[in-house]
Amino acid sequence: MKTIRIRDAHVQFKNFLKEKQHSNSTIVAYGKDIEQLVSFLEELSKNHIHEVTKQDLEAFLAKLSKEGYTPKSISRKINSTRTFYRFLKINEYITDDPSLLVSHPRYELAPPRILTPTEYRALRDAARNDQRMFAVIELLLQTGIRIGELASLKLSDINGDNLKIQAFEKHEERVVPLNKAAKEALDKYLKVRPEVKEERIFVTKSGKPFLIRNIRTAIERYFRLCDIKGAKVNDLRHTFVAHHIRHGVSLVLLSKILGHKRLSTTERYLEFVKDRAKENAHLVEL
Repeated sequence: MKTIRIRDAHVQFKNFLKEKQHSNSTIVAYGKDIEQLVSFLEELSKNHIHEVTKQDLEAFLAKLSKEGYTPKSISRKINSTRTFYRFLKINEYITDDPSLLVSHPRYELAPPRILTPTEYRALRDAARNDQRMFAVIELLLQTGIRIGELASLKLSDINGDNLKIQAFEKHEERVVPLNKAAKEALDKYLKVRPEVKEERIFVTKSGKPFLIRNIRTAIERYFRLCDIKGAKVNDLRHTFVAHHIRHGVSLVLLSKILGHKRLSTTERYLEFVKDRAKENAHLVEL
């Protein structure tokens, strides 16, 4: 076993995540979680990683709970800690992994927020005079792609009535069909899109890529404008799934289009969708 100071291990861990090509958001999130853990351990005068015990980790989680962190947030931090410890074990900085002895707090997943037809029509109508945002909203609603996938779309990814979704954050490459509504919205935007060298489909007026955080902020502004309560960007994807399940679209087909790694992820929506139609293999517009 090799000896390493906790601070040094934290730095090496972030470099390890970069080398494994994790997304920037994952690297930042894991980095912050482990930074919290490192600071707590330093308060306990634990300087080397092999000195840390199960009781130390449990004390850290108890402190988080006392500070008001939700069980879901604490569970995420346990996942970050276990990823950190896997890195430590791979590099032979530890022989035993105390993070595996720490239990996740129990909590129930909140049901997905599914927009009603009135809500998503209002959202669509509110953005109708902004060709770029109208295309963004329409693509998210009509294809179910993730916001990160949308932000990464390139002009070369458009192939007739299909979109090629590049491999993204460990999700495999796939092809997503464009229905009439999505295709029309995209075509209208491309006619007014700034003529720039940037390959990304969605760009700013100055020709720079339309970033995820700015797309999210813009959509949330439309949610507020339409007085749609408690909705987030990912709920457009939830709405796509629920709409197609309601219309009987094959779960296997939906799972492939959504890029779900497991069919059970798609099946989870069944408990939130009532009156499902007879199963078929045809997508339908929202």
